Amino acid sequence: MATVDTAAAAAPAWRGGFGRLWSADVLSGFGDALRTAALPLLAVTLTDEPLLVASVTACGHLPWLVFGLLGGALADRVDQRRAMWIVDTVRGLLVAGFAVAVALGQASIALLAVLAFTLTTLQTLFDNASTALLPALVGRAALGSANARLMTGRRIAGGLPAGALVPLLLAAGAALPFAVDAVTFLLAAALVASLRTRAPGRKPGPAGSTLRREIAEGLRTLARDRVLRGLCAATALCNIGMGALVATLVVLVTDWLDAGNAGYAAAMTAYTVGGLAGGAANRRFAARLGQLRAVLVAGVVQVAALVVTGSVRTLGALVAAMAVFGFMGMVWNVNTTTLMQQRSPAAMLGRVASAHRTLSVAGAPAGALLGGAAATAWGANTPALLAAAFFVLSVAVLIPAGRPDVPVVVPDDGATTAHVHR
Repeated sequence: MATVDTAAAAAPAWRGGFGRLWSADVLSGFGDALRTAALPLLAVTLTDEPLLVASVTACGHLPWLVFGLLGGALADRVDQRRAMWIVDTVRGLLVAGFAVAVALGQASIALLAVLAFTLTTLQTLFDNASTALLPALVGRAALGSANARLMTGRRIAGGLPAGALVPLLLAAGAALPFAVDAVTFLLAAALVASLRTRAPGRKPGPAGSTLRREIAEGLRTLARDRVLRGLCAATALCNIGMGALVATLVVLVTDWLDAGNAGYAAAMTAYTVGGLAGGAANRRFAARLGQLRAVLVAGVVQVAALVVTGSVRTLGALVAAMAVFGFMGMVWNVNTTTLMQQRSPAAMLGRVASAHRTLSVAGAPAGALLGGAAATAWGANTPALLAAAFFVLSVAVLIPAGRPDVPVVVPDDGATTAHVHR
């Protein structure tokens, strides 16, 4: 049976397209982290209801259910580079307008929810186009290292500086984090627009081909591959738990731990530091265990970190648990993304990526609302324990996908290096 050969994994060259894409991603990641950290802190100044705070996070996930598959189909049809810079330009203008509304005192929970929904709607096209474009920039042999560098760079820029700066920026003005985010979107758009590398040519679609048929083809490709199918189901369960945790983490820190904004910043910084360590160690981690087994181990360790988060009532324990959670989260994300890119036909990568993302994040809005309801009913620490339970389920679902000699969905472009086991 054919398996993807990862033994000859290479590092991507910084010159040319990848360096610009990495720079744009780091800039955008910095702005995203400012906005992501500032939104819940702004929300808790507008309402003291955990369920309403969680609804903002839920609205940020919901568009993947509505538009995710469409975004992937469009990403396989359009010029991916152009789609990315246009989307970033629009997002920059939207966030700039929101910053003005905040500065004028016109912010509300409803406006926060609308912003989160709109930005994620645009992100469904951007993320799928970016995933599909990366193999054309670095080649399949370097995908693992490229994904690790992209995610690590985003975590560096988006976590360490952003986590420390958010309280300072908010003290200077509630609109400032969002104004900075708008600028980073526009700068990132300029960098992506300057890319000279084009996406690989596509064969003309069959006569009568429609978006609906192309979306169905992507779903079938994902369903036929046992590894991708298992990763998708496991990630879906994880994201229900993540939705519950992320939506209420600010309440856990500021209410249950009584650690204030500084404690929230410390927790987010610890998560970032852990992610950086995970990105640096992932290559050895995956080489030693194998990509799929590395994902499985990451899930098990994350369960333990979540139990500590929801049961030990000290800031030090939370910071340590978030660092471990971030480390293993990076290992999970890098290897899951790389496996998807390696095992998918190049001409269908946008659709397979969108099918994976849409199905895997389907439970996140429900998880956010579930977390808000659990925090209201039983206390701010219960969403973390609820998340741990969903991670246990995800590990159980992933185990069958780790059986040996799993066949690969061989790309139709001959770009994947493979060998045959007898």
